Amino acid sequence: MALQTALRRTPSTLASNPVLFVPVLVVTLLQVPQLLLQSSAPILASLVSLALSALYLVLVPFVQAGFIGMADEALDGDTSLSTFVANGKKHFVSVFVVYLILLGVNIALGAIAFIAGIVGAVSFYPGGGAGTGGPNTALLAVLALVVLAAVLAYLVVAFLIQFYGQAIVIDGHDAIDSITHSVGVVRRNVVSVLGYSLLVGVLAGAFGLVVGLGSALAAPSMSGAPVDPFVVSLPSPGAVGASALVVVLGTLFGGFFGTLSVAYYRELTAETRTTAVTR
Repeated sequence: MALQTALRRTPSTLASNPVLFVPVLVVTLLQVPQLLLQSSAPILASLVSLALSALYLVLVPFVQAGFIGMADEALDGDTSLSTFVANGKKHFVSVFVVYLILLGVNIALGAIAFIAGIVGAVSFYPGGGAGTGGPNTALLAVLALVVLAAVLAYLVVAFLIQFYGQAIVIDGHDAIDSITHSVGVVRRNVVSVLGYSLLVGVLAGAFGLVVGLGSALAAPSMSGAPVDPFVVSLPSPGAVGASALVVVLGTLFGGFFGTLSVAYYRELTAETRTTAVTR
């Protein structure tokens, strides 16, 4: 019921407040230089990618906090970019702290899976895990379980604390309390949140596939003349088209699901928030 209500409210909220797409558009446009340079200057594209990764570390928490504040206000009426800036400033530190915690967890789990994969690959070579020139089946089974456990741990963590941003901006929790609050909200609504997460996951996967195909089109052609990575040339038509596709779809997808996440969280916590106010 909460998801149905949120899905019904989100389109009308965006229609009456198209300004919600602006922050998402700005973030999406930052990806354009990298996409264009993939076909015209691969080395420079890699450098731009590194620079953007550093920028996103600070930008994403600010945009997340600001957008949640805007969407929360828009669901009750009108909103503006001043709300975005105010919420971004007010809640940046708390969101940034949780963002760093999540990043640390992801790096740790990714490192475990990566090391397990390397060990598994080495076991296929002569003199590897079994020392007999063939793979050690028992070792591969253990490594597969390790990788599976790391993936499941990542999914569980992401599932349980996915509403930390809403908890900070909408309900005023600090960084640590937002994590426990999100876990509590999910535990009280496991079936509903699972359905919501599956919907977002499937559509996000479809969007990622489109972006991946676009990036492939933007990449240097492997069939034509070799591309000098140190020479900057005009971007290919494929890169221009892929960039336009990413901007349009990324802005629409980000604006819709960002607003949906806020509407859905509000529906899940409406009763709790009303009880707290009456007390």
